[in-house]
Amino acid sequence: MKLVAPLNAFGRGDLALAGGKGANLGELVQNVFPVPDGFVVTTHAYELVAQGHDTRAYFEQVQPSGELRQAIAGAYAELGGGAVAVRSSATAEDLPGAAFAGQQDTYLNVVGEQDLLDAVRRCWGSLWTDRAIAYRAKLGIDAAEVRIAVVVQRMVEAELAGVMFTADPISGDRGRIVIDASSGLGEAVVSGLVTPDHYVIHPSGRTDFTPGRREVVIRGAAGGGVVHQSAAGPGPERLPERALVELARLGREVAAHFGRPQDIEWAYAGGRVHLLQARPMTALPPPPVGRLNPIQRRLCTILLEYLPERPYPIDMSTWLPDGPAGLMAKVMDSFGVVGAFEGFLREEDGVVYQLIPPTPRPTVRMLGMPFRFVAKARRYDPARWTEDRRFRDYLGAVKELAARDLTAMPWATLLRMPRQALALVRPVADLRIDYLPGTGLALLRLLVAVRLLGRRELFADLLYGARTRTTDANAELARLAGLAERTGALDADPMPAAFAAELAAFLDEYGHRETSSPILVTPPTWADAPETVLGLIRALAGVPSEHQKDDGALDRLLRHPFLRSKRRRARVVRWVAAARAGVAFREDSHFSFTMPQPVLRRSLLEMGRRLRDAGVLDRPEDVFHLRLEELEAIPDVAELPCADSGRLRETVRARAVKREELSGVRLIDPAAVFPVHETGDALVAGAPAGGGTATGPVKVIREPKEFGRLEAGDVLVCPYTNPSWTPLFQRAAAVVVDTGGAASHAAIVAREYGIPAVMGTGQATAVLRDGQVVTVNGDTGLVTGAP
Repeated sequence: MKLVAPLNAFGRGDLALAGGKGANLGELVQNVFPVPDGFVVTTHAYELVAQGHDTRAYFEQVQPSGELRQAIAGAYAELGGGAVAVRSSATAEDLPGAAFAGQQDTYLNVVGEQDLLDAVRRCWGSLWTDRAIAYRAKLGIDAAEVRIAVVVQRMVEAELAGVMFTADPISGDRGRIVIDASSGLGEAVVSGLVTPDHYVIHPSGRTDFTPGRREVVIRGAAGGGVVHQSAAGPGPERLPERALVELARLGREVAAHFGRPQDIEWAYAGGRVHLLQARPMTALPPPPVGRLNPIQRRLCTILLEYLPERPYPIDMSTWLPDGPAGLMAKVMDSFGVVGAFEGFLREEDGVVYQLIPPTPRPTVRMLGMPFRFVAKARRYDPARWTEDRRFRDYLGAVKELAARDLTAMPWATLLRMPRQALALVRPVADLRIDYLPGTGLALLRLLVAVRLLGRRELFADLLYGARTRTTDANAELARLAGLAERTGALDADPMPAAFAAELAAFLDEYGHRETSSPILVTPPTWADAPETVLGLIRALAGVPSEHQKDDGALDRLLRHPFLRSKRRRARVVRWVAAARAGVAFREDSHFSFTMPQPVLRRSLLEMGRRLRDAGVLDRPEDVFHLRLEELEAIPDVAELPCADSGRLRETVRARAVKREELSGVRLIDPAAVFPVHETGDALVAGAPAGGGTATGPVKVIREPKEFGRLEAGDVLVCPYTNPSWTPLFQRAAAVVVDTGGAASHAAIVAREYGIPAVMGTGQATAVLRDGQVVTVNGDTGLVTGAP
C-alpha cells in the first residue's frame, strides 16, 4: 500500500488514492503543465492513522507510525526541504458537482519536518470540522465513504496570484477567460480578503480590466507561516501582458484536457506562471443562447411555464418524451412542423443542465397542411369531442390500469407498468390532431368577424363563459371552502367526517391534476399532496363563489348596428359558442390526457420503495435520479448483486450532488426569453394580460405548498402558474408572474375573473417582497410602487 508517492505517479483515475486535488494535479503534471513539484500523502496513510476515529481532536494529537513519518520525511527531503504548501485532498472534492471549496484546510509556507507532520495531521482533521460534515450532509455524501489525502508542493513565493475561470461564471460564456489577481499569495483572493484586479479576456483577444484595491497582501514569513500586510509591497501593479496571454493559453488547454470549464488557482513568480490547482467549475450557468427569434421566444415562454423545476432523469426517460410535450411534438409533426417540442433539454453528468431554444422546421408535408386542416375542421367538432369512441376507450383503459394493486405485483410485472401507462397517452394525440383544426378555425373565424366589425378589443372577453374541467374544479373548491368555513374543518383534528368525505370525492375526480408541471412525472399531484388542496380551500374561505365576469362582451357585440338581423345575430352567437367550445377542448383535453400520470408516478415510487428496502436507495423518491432504462435493467430487486447495487447507489449519489450544485442555476437566462421592458419608474414590467389596474400588498407564493398564505386583496406574485393555481385568482387583487404570456392559463383565467395580470416579467419574485404595496396595470404590463 502506497503511503507517499510523487505527484507524477497519479492521474485523474486515482481519486480513491490521491483525492480530488491530488488526482487533478497529478494529471496536469503527467501532461507537462507548469505545476510545482510535490508529493501526495495518500488515503492509505490516512486510513492507517484513523483506525475508525472521526473527530478533529483525535487527529490533532495522533502520532503517525514510524514508517509513515519516515516516508513523509524522505519525500520532503527529496523535494529539497524548505518551504512547502500543504493542501487537503479529500476523495469527494474538486469533482464535478462537489467542489468542497474551502471545506478542508490548506497550510502555506510550512518549513521543517515537524511542522510538515503537524500540517498533515491538521489536514486529516479538517475532514471532520463542523463545516465539512455539514457540507457532506447537504450533498448526501456518506461520511463513511470519504477519505482524505494530503498534497505537499514546493512553495511558490508569488509576486501575483489568484484564480482563473475558463468560462464566465456569471454569464456562462465558454469563450471568455476570467482572471482575478492580487499581490502576494493567492490565499487573499481565494478567501475574499481583497478586491482583486479583474480581467476578462474575450475570444477576440480583447481584455477588459477593472483594478482592485489590494486591501491586504499575504506573504510567506521568514521561518514559516504567513504574514498579512496592510498595503501592497514591492511588485508589479498588474499582471504583465505576457503573463495574461500565458494564463489564457494554459486555461484553455487545461479545460480542453479535462473536457469541461475549469476553476484554476495560479501564481506568478520570477516571470513564470505556475498552476496550483484545477477543478471543474461548479454552478456554472449554461452558455448564453444569443438572440432569439419571435417563434423561439414564444416556445421558450411555454416551456418555462411548464418547467418550474429541473427535470429528473426519470422525467427525461418517461413523461417528458411520451406525455404532453411528446404529444405536442406529435401534433406539430402532423401539421408538417418538426423540432418544436423535441430535444429542447441538454443533460450534463446525467442531469438536465440547459433549456435549448427550439428551432421549428417546416417539412414538405406542410404543403398539404391547409387541405388537411380544413378537412379535419369540417369533420371533427370540438364541442362533441368527448363523444368520440377513442376518448371513451381511453377513459376505460386509464380506470382499469389505475385500479391495479402495485404493492402485490411481482417485480417483473411492476417493471412493465410505466410503459403501459405511457402507451395510453400516445394514441390520444390523434384526438388533438383531429379536433384542434376545428378549434383553430373557430377562433380565426371569430377574430376576423370582430375585426371586420371594429370590435377587436372584445375578442378575448368573448371567449369567457366556456365551461371547462378547470372551472368545474374551481367551483368545487369554492364550495368546499364554504363548507369548511361553516364546519370549522380546516382547524379541526380530526377533520369532520362529512368534510373528509367531500374532500375525498373531490380528489377522486380531480386528484390527478398537477401541482407544478404537466410535463413532469416527479412533482406530486393533488392526490399525492392533499395539503395543496387544503391550502387552496383555506385561501378561498370567505370568498364569494361567484367571482367571474358576466357575458357583457357578447351583449356589447350584438348591439352592433350590422347585427340587427336575427339571422346575423344567431350566426355570431354560434361562432362565439364554437370558439368557446374550442377553448374548452384545449383545456379539457389537457385535463384528461394527464390522467395516466399518477399511475406512472405511483409505479415508479413503488419501485423506489422496493429498492430502498433492498438497501440500494435511502428514500423511495431517490428513484427519480435513475432513468427508466436503468430500472428495467434490474432483473430482480430481491437478488440484486452487490456490484450492481453499488453502481446504482453511486449513480444516484452523483446525480443528486450534480442536481444540488445546479439548484441555483437557471435552465436559461430569463432575459433572453423575456426582453427587458422600458419600466420608467416601475418596479417590474412584463407582458400586459388585461384586466385594468389594482392596488394591494404583495404576497410572493413560490410553490403550491404556500397557497394557504394568500389573503383576500393580495397581489399574487409567483414564478409560474398552471391550472392548479387559478383558484387563487378568486382571492387575489392581481397576479404578476415571472413566466408565461398573454395566452397562458394564468392570463386567460385572470381576465375571466376580471383581475389585472402581468406575465413574463422574468424577475418579479426576485424584485418584489411580501407586504410591499404595489399597483398592477394589466393594460400596460407595469407594476409600480404605491403608498
